[in-house]
Amino acid sequence: MKILRRLGWRRSLLLALGLFGVLLALWAISSWNAVSGGMDKANKRLPSAARRQLAPQDGLLFSKPTTILLLGTDSAPIKARSGDRHSDSIELLRTDPSHHRLAYLTIPRDLYVHVPGLGNTKINAAYQAGGPALALATVHQFTGLPINHVIIVDFSSFKELIDSLGGVTINVPSPILSNRFDCPFKTAAACSAWPGWRFHKGRQTMDGKRALVYSRIRENLLNPRETDMARAGRQQAVLQATMANMTSFSTMLGLPWDGGSLVKPLTTDLSTTDVLQLGWVKFRSSTSSTLYCRLGGDTASTSSGSAIIPSEDNRNILSMWTGASAPQRPTTTYGPGCAVGHTIAP
Repeated sequence: MKILRRLGWRRSLLLALGLFGVLLALWAISSWNAVSGGMDKANKRLPSAARRQLAPQDGLLFSKPTTILLLGTDSAPIKARSGDRHSDSIELLRTDPSHHRLAYLTIPRDLYVHVPGLGNTKINAAYQAGGPALALATVHQFTGLPINHVIIVDFSSFKELIDSLGGVTINVPSPILSNRFDCPFKTAAACSAWPGWRFHKGRQTMDGKRALVYSRIRENLLNPRETDMARAGRQQAVLQATMANMTSFSTMLGLPWDGGSLVKPLTTDLSTTDVLQLGWVKFRSSTSSTLYCRLGGDTASTSSGSAIIPSEDNRNILSMWTGASAPQRPTTTYGPGCAVGHTIAP
């Protein structure tokens, strides 16, 4: 205290600000090194064939609209043989920095489309047969949209990521009793008596295991009318909650120690600078104005099993998604549509 009195309050303030600046610089450098190291590995995991399918970015990500393909895989690594890979979730994200808005477009994995080299089949077969390169080519061909970037999320690693973030908070729209899968017990007797996973209605915090189970539920015994669209909505909710936690203040403080592990589940072409720009765009966007759209159609039996035959209205949805026309909600269970501020999966 005597030293501070000798220096005077102005000098003391300058000294404190200087020390804070040094600490801030050290934090920024450490955070950059941790994240960039993880991003380098994420970039190396993306095959060169996939990079060739990407359209060049027009300007900087934080100032120009950008289209990003988000693919969720069901735990098989990218380098595994193609038959072991599954595209569990397919979604396009469009950033619109000038209007501070994000727009998501869910593409049902059972949508019946033309896949180059395979013919007409379910769209998720593209990733199974040719990995991210064929998935990119198929989505581009079907939508006619240029795709600037791709992010592939490994849901098996997502579990550890969610645990490291302290869990995620999900608002479950209705009670769920799942069919029996991923039994939490070790004995066959216990599993045979176990009814399945239960989730009550309302907001609840889930650890990595429970969040992963929630995103994988295919059948809700309490509501037989639920479709695969509901499962897509659950996956979207988990992804959104996780991304929100990743950009929280407490997570940012821990970047020097956890930055590398945060990007471990990702395979992407995005650089560290791109991710920072994307984070800024997301921070600036308004949750209430976020647009959620989905493609769709009518169900029918095909050579690939039950599938969704694309509706002609999908063209209108693409116009809504890019902001060229006003959003309209879907009128049928599997039909296309858009909504502002909340997801539309039943």
